[in-house]
Amino acid sequence: MNYIITTLGCKVNQYETQAMETLLRQRGHRSAGPGEPVQAVIVNTCAVTAESGRKSRQAARHLLSEHPEAVLAVCGCYSQLSPEEAEKIGAQVVFGSGDREKFVLAVEQAVLEGQRRREIDRPFRRFGFEKLPAGAVDGRTRAMLKIQDGCVNFCTYCIIPYTRGRLRSLPVADAAAETERLAAQGFRELVLTGIEVASYGLDLPDRPGLGQLVEAVAAASGPMRLRLSSLEPTVITEDFCRRLAGTGKLCRHFHLSLQSGCDRILQAMNRKYDTAAFARAVDLLRAWFPGCALTCDLITGFPGETEEDHRQTLAFIRQCGFAAMHVFPYSRRPGTPADKMPGQLPAAVKERRAGEARAVGEDMRRAFLESSLGQTLPVLFETEKDGFCTGHSDTYLPVRAAGTGLRGRILPVRAESLENGGLVGEIV
Repeated sequence: MNYIITTLGCKVNQYETQAMETLLRQRGHRSAGPGEPVQAVIVNTCAVTAESGRKSRQAARHLLSEHPEAVLAVCGCYSQLSPEEAEKIGAQVVFGSGDREKFVLAVEQAVLEGQRRREIDRPFRRFGFEKLPAGAVDGRTRAMLKIQDGCVNFCTYCIIPYTRGRLRSLPVADAAAETERLAAQGFRELVLTGIEVASYGLDLPDRPGLGQLVEAVAAASGPMRLRLSSLEPTVITEDFCRRLAGTGKLCRHFHLSLQSGCDRILQAMNRKYDTAAFARAVDLLRAWFPGCALTCDLITGFPGETEEDHRQTLAFIRQCGFAAMHVFPYSRRPGTPADKMPGQLPAAVKERRAGEARAVGEDMRRAFLESSLGQTLPVLFETEKDGFCTGHSDTYLPVRAAGTGLRGRILPVRAESLENGGLVGEIV
């Protein structure tokens, strides 16, 4: 069968989508080209906010309207929470956020035999780590490896613990073996991802930490460099930084979950740190990884947030000096404690505060780019066009340099000028 697959949401969803594509191709199916008939439309959904759920429904409806004869199959966090809504859209196959291999088989059966299927489990009854094929489709230079699933932090704004369930971790030996396999396939960068990677290993018998996992993966990574996905600041200790720096393989880019720069709001969010602890994490990372890029997530307009709280947040993010920020106005999510909190703010207030935070973020982004000028950065080249190759530095800045045939190589580039939010440089 020919299929179209689309993904909404986080890097874990991206990982699971590429794994499903690998499974589909192993079974003889192929991605539909332009103008080709389509037998299956697959949507891997997101539910981190109510807006994410709306976009998931919109994507499913749009693809089904373009391919009305195709089987619509949905999976992911949105359909885990709202399977009835997914069926009302027209989905013939509805799964949640687990058992991707069974989902692929169900899609196949729906196309070949017309079988409808709805299978939603209880996330907190998942005990084993679901092993899926790691890597990337279409021969990309960067691979992903999911090392952890689930979350039990229960932040008051977040629905994800109810869609992903308890903590489950990939054993260290298995992660190292997968890493060795990916290195042998020619990948040059490996992204370690998960729903809450800071809690890696807490469910395993010997309780290895994330630092121990990174050391083992680095030892098996061959020519690959390593990159971490989003981190909770609570995991960033002196020992953690020492372990990571000792590998010599880690990219100098760390994405931290901040969410607010006001202690009162962090407490209302049920975050496990305050701004002082976050600032210590920032200082540690900069001490052990000089010149590193620190990025973060931020929510504006949380219930009860005052103008003074917002001003404290703006002052704190300036203090941290992030290289980039992902800013989201608070979105109510039915089923979360924050949805029932008093002090819900008007959309206009939330959007205004988000705009002000983004403006600060743009200033910090520009400052970080300018601070990179004159530096020589290791760049993994990924694309080529008109005599130039483009890739990403270890600090995750887009870099363009003159040259051909460089795809898949990591080369030193001296940054000489700014261009469209990235750098232009010369290979040295």
